Formats: sequence, structure tokens, C-alpha cells
Amino acid sequence: MTQSTVRGALWMVSFKLLERGLGLISTLILARLLLPKDFGIVAMATSVLALLEIFTAFGMDTVLIQRQDATPEHFNTAWSLNVLAGCLIGAVVALLALPASHFYHEPRLLPVMCVLAVSAVVGGCENIGVVLFRKQLRFDREFRYLITKKLMAFAVTVPLAFWLRSYWALVLGTFIGRLGAVSYSYLIQPFRPRFSLRAASEMLHFSKWLMIQDALLFLRERSATFFIGRLAGPAALGTFTVSAEIANMPGTELIAPINRALLPAYARLAADPPALRREFLASMSGIALLGIPAVAGVALAAPFIVLVALGPKWSAAQPLLEVLAFYGISQVVLSNSYAVLIALGRPGVFTRMGALFVSLQLAGLIALTPSWGVLGAAWACVLASLGSLPVNFFYIARHVGVRSGEFLGALWRPLVSATVMYVTGRAFGPKLAATAVSSIDALLPLLGCVALGAATYTASGLLLWLAAGRPAGAEAWLLRQLRARLR
Repeated sequence: MTQSTVRGALWMVSFKLLERGLGLISTLILARLLLPKDFGIVAMATSVLALLEIFTAFGMDTVLIQRQDATPEHFNTAWSLNVLAGCLIGAVVALLALPASHFYHEPRLLPVMCVLAVSAVVGGCENIGVVLFRKQLRFDREFRYLITKKLMAFAVTVPLAFWLRSYWALVLGTFIGRLGAVSYSYLIQPFRPRFSLRAASEMLHFSKWLMIQDALLFLRERSATFFIGRLAGPAALGTFTVSAEIANMPGTELIAPINRALLPAYARLAADPPALRREFLASMSGIALLGIPAVAGVALAAPFIVLVALGPKWSAAQPLLEVLAFYGISQVVLSNSYAVLIALGRPGVFTRMGALFVSLQLAGLIALTPSWGVLGAAWACVLASLGSLPVNFFYIARHVGVRSGEFLGALWRPLVSATVMYVTGRAFGPKLAATAVSSIDALLPLLGCVALGAATYTASGLLLWLAAGRPAGAEAWLLRQLRARLR
């Protein structure tokens, strides 16, 4: 990885660590103050909002980063399209509020969706100039902007939860936090957009693939929401939503910021295929080394995590968390693919990859959810992921020029080490006592599980790296950094 890429990844990972720290504190507080059904009601409303957003999600930030020759006119057009999209989404969400409440048999959705409609209009007005931070590799400014947005949402939602003790804390926190974030985007970035659609046709020509990809992403992440909300109600949906968020945490909080930094780096190397291939393999090696054990660790420590982080009233989340964690491993492995294919100007390839996954997932949801409920929906996600992996590997090898042996070379040691960690933890790690009913009862076993898992993964990974002849990769880079710090 180049030095600028490493710096960018470090900034983004630092942001995610701080964000997750705030998110963890927020989750701990909200889970104690609110009930699973509160999270379920909000998930129902936001699923409708997300459904509408896919039809107006132009992906303008990605288009501006991918275009190395983007002019102020392109930025003005991007902002104008986002404003129009926000207004359209707000209007349609308000119109669908009553039908959605009938679909879910939940009358409380009506006022919730009206507030979210206004929030969508506000969000569409965000200053498009903040994209320049990423485009110019100014990740320090990007870090400041993102962490301030998170702090605003945290500072509003948590006090509201103490005051209201209902789902309205989540709804109003979302709205007020978004209003503050939009205001701050104009304070931190001097660029002032103006309404213009002159470059709309050329920008939409590229973004049409991103819109299709957003539709597939919605179906991948939200299709289970409609099945569970309709068949099992808000309490089951709230449990599934929180479990999926925790299970995907390594991907969303650790790996996603790395990929966010990699996209502009890949875009600059798109004209140099050998350099792009080397950068992709190096990045893939680092992502696997960090992400795979993190996801496997969530599955291993699921019983302790649920009791410590959420409390006994969330006990139904434990089996879901164990299953969904394995779904997260495949997402970590494939997360780097999107950035490199977008940088190459091949969004259609990733769209086909996403279409295969969504087809398998919908088939699994239809077959498993009616009989197995929430757990069946979780297994549908896992099976769809496993079924689409071979095809995804084929596309990456074909378009990036990476041979299968090189790709597996970046993955096999973390996969084997994580397997050893998981098996060892299950066999010899601490167990949750049958009488454990509080966070204190599970805290020490959780710390012991984390310590054993980290030691086992590190030892097995180091032995495998030595046995493989000390190949160049993430392990070698980390050891060099460690030696430099020790000196």
C-alpha cells in the first residue's frame, strides 16, 4: 500500500474507532432504556425510506471522485440532483406513511414517517463540497467532518432517550442530527454550490450503474426487514436489526473506512494495471488480516456480548449474532472489490455480482423465513453469501488481473488462523454460567474470551507466516512498523 493510502486508511479507521466508541456507548444506553419493539418500529419506517432512496441515489460523491477532471459545474450539478432527490423522497415518504402503517399493522408508523420525510429533504441539501476532502486525499478534514456529525447525533439522541423513553428518541435524534450535520457541512467547506443541471446527462450516464447497485444493496440489506416485520412484528425485527448491526460491525466500522480511503487511491492508479493489481493485493491482505478475526471473534463471544452490551431482555439476539457473524466474513472478503471496480469504471460488473447475491438471498428468505422465523432469515443471508463467492472471485480475477493463487495467498493465513481461534475458544474458552443474568456476570468471561482469541490468532498467524517462508504482505508490513516503533 502506498504511503498516502496508509495515511488515509489510518485516518478513516481512527474515525470509525471513535465513532464506534460513541456508537457502543449509545447502544448500551438505548438498549437499556428502550425495548426491541422501539428499534423495530424505527426499522420499519427507515426501510420504506431506504426503498425510496434507491430510486434517487445518484452516487454523486463516487462519480466526482472517479472523474479526475471534475469541474465546479460537475459539483453544482451533483448538489442540485441531490436536492431534487431529497425533496422527491420527502414527498413520497409522506404519501406512503398511511399505506405503510397498514402493511405492517402498526399505526405508530404514520407520524414517524412524516418526521423522516422532512429529514430526507434536509439531508439532500448537504454541501457537496465535502467530497473534495476525499478527492484531494485530505482525510484529516474528512475525519473532522465525520466525527463532528457523529457527535451531534449522539449528543441529541441519548438525552432524548432519557427524557422520552420511547422510539421517538431515535426518530427525533435522526432528524436533529441530520439538520446539524447539513449546517456544519457549510461551515467546514468554503465551496458554495448553486443550482445547475448542465452536466446532468454525462454524470447520470455513469451513475445509472450506481443506482442499480444501490437498489441491489437495498434488497441485500433490507429485504429481510420486510419479511420479518410483516411475519413476526416489531419486537422480532428490532432484535434482528440490532444483531445484524453488531455482527457487521467489523465490516462497517473497521473495513469500510479502509475502503473509503482506497477508492481515490485506486482511481489514481486505474491507468496503471500492474500498480493497481499490487495495491489491490496488498490492501486485500491487510483487510483480511484485520477483518476476518474480528468477525470470527464476534461469533465466538456472542453470548457474552449480548449480556454485557444489551442486557438480558435481548437474549433472543444471541443465536442471531452467531449466525450473522459468519455472513460478515464473506462481506469482509469482498468489500475491497467494490472500490477497485468503481475505480476501473466498471460498476456494471459489481452490479451483476450483487444481482446474483440478491437472487440467492430472496430465494432463501422465501424458503426459510415462514418456517424458521428470524433465524431462518439469518441463515438465508449466510447461504446466499456462500453461494455467490465463487462467481465473485471469477469477476475479480478477470477484471483486476489477479490470479486465483494470488488472491488465495492474501486470504488463506487469516482464514486458517481465525478458524483455529474459533475452535480453540469453543473448546477451551470461558463459558457463560447458567445463573448469569447481569452484565457484571458476563464481563470477566468476555475479557477472557477476547484475550484467548487474540493470543490464539496472533500465535497461529505468525507460525503460518513463518512456515510459508515469510512472504511479503500485511504480516511483514505490521512487523516492520512494530520494529520501527520499538526502536
